[in-house]
Amino acid sequence: MTRDTDITPSGKADSAAADGGDTPAPHPTLRPGPFDPPVELGESREQQPVRRMRYPDGHVGWLVTSHSLARSMLADPRFSARSEFKRSPVARPGAEPFYGAPALGGWLVDMDAPEHTRIRQRLAGSFTARRMREMRPGVDRIVDGLLGDMGRAGPPLDLVSHFALAVPSAVICELLGVPYGSRAEFQRNSEILFSLDATAAEAAAAMDRLSAFLRRLITAKAGGEDDGLLRALVRDGTLDTEEITGVGVLLLTAGHESTSSSLALSTYALLAHPDQLALFKADPELVDNAVEELLRYLTVFHFGVPRTPLEDVEFGGRLLRAGESVTVSLPAANRDPARFADAPDRLDITRKASGHLAFGYGIHQCLGQNLVRMEMRAALPALFRRFPYLALAVPPEEIPLSSDMSVYGVHRLPVTW
Repeated sequence: MTRDTDITPSGKADSAAADGGDTPAPHPTLRPGPFDPPVELGESREQQPVRRMRYPDGHVGWLVTSHSLARSMLADPRFSARSEFKRSPVARPGAEPFYGAPALGGWLVDMDAPEHTRIRQRLAGSFTARRMREMRPGVDRIVDGLLGDMGRAGPPLDLVSHFALAVPSAVICELLGVPYGSRAEFQRNSEILFSLDATAAEAAAAMDRLSAFLRRLITAKAGGEDDGLLRALVRDGTLDTEEITGVGVLLLTAGHESTSSSLALSTYALLAHPDQLALFKADPELVDNAVEELLRYLTVFHFGVPRTPLEDVEFGGRLLRAGESVTVSLPAANRDPARFADAPDRLDITRKASGHLAFGYGIHQCLGQNLVRMEMRAALPALFRRFPYLALAVPPEEIPLSSDMSVYGVHRLPVTW
């Protein structure tokens, strides 16, 4: 067994390049349409569900595309999530300051147990299904207020800025105890962090600005009385200021970016599938199921999840060497016919889509998954009730897709009614 302290980012990758017997190819990025992942991902899943992949820095690692193997790997403690070992599967200069180095304080997505466990345990109670039920009336009020603003503004307008981004920004601010008036600042810096085009210097500066903003807020909360999560963490005293700052940045950025993308892209998908939209509007009992299917079908984390074996591992019939990079493709896993047998490339809101991996799996499964579900269940039905004749205001080819972001969606969604 190789000790994890012996692993380096370069590992044994190039010496093992011939082990797989297949020619390493880069991660595919070209989509055949706005809702479907690259065709090559499906081909890899059918032909070699664990295959060689060449990373942008020349490192040769692996791509995992089947649902069963993806789930198995994400639950396997032999595969590390630590940032010291991570590589981006696609060119992303903005990740350079954070990959290949120890995790930032509180940045639990880049940690393994026991540090990951220690921090996550302090947060889990704020994201339970019970807590989401308690939050739902407040979220409904936020949604109703924004829909009223849309109605007064009149069409056409951009659904992203007026609704899909506004809803989760307001909700995460309320949950954390962050002033909603500061949203322009954190939205701008968050966009830089998630951009594939941002330079290393731009991303580092954006992280510094966000950390300074949260640090000032946390310091002020030391004597405050609000009920937000940040104040609760200060009062708890288990995490230090830098850890609470990191947690705050992580939840603030991921908490609005992922939900915003899911809301906007789900709206676009329903508008593009009128039969499914008709079912959605006709049967309120379908809402929960529809949300799961939209999460599966769209899978906004479109470049997957990075993992690194801490020892040599026989996996899926291949030998994965300690230190090699692995990308677990969530979009490919969620279109796997072995798990979703009935036309998985088709949107079907009557499908039983439970078991999808849109939020990952294992100990690193998205902490905020219940929050995302609750916001989508509140926002999407309310949107189509208020505007039953909602439609695209431009031809589909004019909708700017956010393929240049690590979270997929649309930059703008012009709508009318």
